[in-house]
Amino acid sequence: MTFDELAMKVLTETKIPMTPKEKRYDKTLSSRGKTPWDTIASRLYVSVRDDPDTKFGKTTTRPARFYVREFFTGGIDISTLADKRIVKQPKPVDLGFSEKDLHPFLTYFAYNNQKSFTKTIHHAKSRKDSYGEWVHPDMVGCFYTSSDWAEEVLELSRALKDQLANPTIISYELKKEINMSNLREVFFQAVSNSSWANQSYLAAARISDDQDFFSELQRLSAAFDIGVIHLDTEDPDSSEIVLSANYKDDLDWETINKLSSMNSDFRSFVKRIIKDFSNNEIKKEDYDKILTREELISSIKSKRKTQA
Repeated sequence: MTFDELAMKVLTETKIPMTPKEKRYDKTLSSRGKTPWDTIASRLYVSVRDDPDTKFGKTTTRPARFYVREFFTGGIDISTLADKRIVKQPKPVDLGFSEKDLHPFLTYFAYNNQKSFTKTIHHAKSRKDSYGEWVHPDMVGCFYTSSDWAEEVLELSRALKDQLANPTIISYELKKEINMSNLREVFFQAVSNSSWANQSYLAAARISDDQDFFSELQRLSAAFDIGVIHLDTEDPDSSEIVLSANYKDDLDWETINKLSSMNSDFRSFVKRIIKDFSNNEIKKEDYDKILTREELISSIKSKRKTQA
């Protein structure tokens, strides 16, 4: 039985939205992998994201659950997802890694989901006389809308001063965990560090599923145009945008100038954008390295073993 056949078998039998780990039929697979349900999750996410004719659907709840679309043509009543048949996965007591270990996960997510190339901003490289805790973003990214445009089309868009051709600059604030106890601190740090960009995101490996917390997170996100990304360290392909960030046409040039004068990483990022946009050719090696899914999972497993 293939992974797709297994997913269809389980979801057809249960006829309820499920996470890939809730009911493991992996013994029926020919796969020799130790965690075939991770592969199932990855296949389902990619299918829903990239295949307009997919037979599967995905809920917007956390954790995300998959279902067979033909059984839910009238939509899904989210309140039914609290059904006792749905087994909620326990959370680990300790994450077992640091914030900097999340940077490659965000780079992977940004490239595969936002087509954004990222650059880590090392705070230690900032001038000491101008250092400020709530000044630097943890990472920045750039999405080149025109990267696959023909040269003459790009030149025409520039001549007409069409903003659609301009790169989209994204700022990211990274945290291991967001919950009710630290929500306001980390959120307003993201506001302070990231509001200068076209889009701003707060990313974390663990986000509380408390309903009061999430309601407040939604309110803050809508009020300050800060999106939220959940980074799944168990399965990087399951990382997702929990709350979308609005696009802002205008950049805050005063803040960009301040960051560029303060930090060499940010300055090199700005110079890289100028060259790539001018030449319409992206030099991937000058951005953060994009690891594979397997490399990301291995890095976290080794980190947890070291700290065990």
